[in-house]
Amino acid sequence: MKQRYYSLDVFRGATVCLMILVNNPGSWGHIYGPLEHAPWHGLTPTDLVFPFFLFAVGNAMAFVMPRLEAAGDASFWKKVIRRTLLIFGIGLFLNWWPFLRWQNDALAANGWTWVNTEGKVVGVRILGVLQRIALCYFFASVIVYYLKARGAFLAGLIILLLYWLLCYTLGNPADPYSMTGYFGNAVDMAVLHEPHMYHGEGIAFDPEGLMSTLPAIVQVIFGYLVGDYILKRTKLAIAAENPEAKQAISPLYQILTGLFISAVAYLVAGYIWSLSFPVNKKIWTSSYVLVTTGLATAILSTLIYFIEVKGLRAWWTRFFDVFGKNALFVFALSAFLPKGFRLLRIPNGVDAKGATVYTNPWNFLYDKVYKAVPGDPRIGSLLFALTIITFMWLICYWLDKKRIYIKV
Repeated sequence: MKQRYYSLDVFRGATVCLMILVNNPGSWGHIYGPLEHAPWHGLTPTDLVFPFFLFAVGNAMAFVMPRLEAAGDASFWKKVIRRTLLIFGIGLFLNWWPFLRWQNDALAANGWTWVNTEGKVVGVRILGVLQRIALCYFFASVIVYYLKARGAFLAGLIILLLYWLLCYTLGNPADPYSMTGYFGNAVDMAVLHEPHMYHGEGIAFDPEGLMSTLPAIVQVIFGYLVGDYILKRTKLAIAAENPEAKQAISPLYQILTGLFISAVAYLVAGYIWSLSFPVNKKIWTSSYVLVTTGLATAILSTLIYFIEVKGLRAWWTRFFDVFGKNALFVFALSAFLPKGFRLLRIPNGVDAKGATVYTNPWNFLYDKVYKAVPGDPRIGSLLFALTIITFMWLICYWLDKKRIYIKV
């Protein structure tokens, strides 16, 4: 048996691919239901993408942690702090990028805070997807490093229970799990300040806020525990392997049995908990952590069965594997390019007053090509997103062929 599972790389790559897909539609007004987030409580396939990536971060941690433990405390802290700051910094850079904006037909500096055309003070959003990944990676690494697997599992359960208690007792008694009643809003407002929060929901509310990062840390811990289980059971199987013996159940089947049982346990516990603490991505409820961990474990187990047990490797495994080898880089690139294109203007007709209307290359491509696709406008929007996926894949494929792996 081998200690490295190709299926883990495929799982990570598929998650990154889906992250790019849901973040780059041709039009946000024309999206198929499964590619949209749940309005509030509930779950769609899109709501699985981010927790699955954090779960994959934990999986990877299981294979790295033995080397960090062997290197000692100083090496551990140096590596973890450096990686945390780098990922957080890249996320903040992407929120601020491209540092300039068009205003009154001229480029104006896009500072830390500024006054928009409506006279409201706005600013650079501090938190975001990469920033949450950085914070979750840091705290999960520290918890796992010092508490080991059993202690980390206990710490994860305590965090989930504590978060439930905080949401219930500090939130609005009328509806503590609503967007306006969520206790984390006050914390984000006090620490981050309104200009530096997300406003995509119509109010100052950050779906990657400080308090909802607490249960997200547990997502990484649970991902680590699954990876650690696979690694340790595989090592035990290798040590006990006897080519001449005919075992009734192969070691891989034993590992899969354990994984599927844990997946069911997570799902049952999560849905029972959701009766009092609803499944909700935007405030990252504890039940959401359990349900998405159960689904991630079940899907990873299925991939292990088909790829490792049945040896099924085809074009689709290669497609996703390429994404997984430069995961954070390609995700950052998919955010960097469209925002950078906003500085490039293309004349696109005139308005009612006869003034020239401008668009950018990114939107121009959609408006002139994909928007013209006949039928449901969601088809053109989806085709545009698939084109972006293809473009990003070609970049990743070229990097892989050149054996260029951009590690963060």
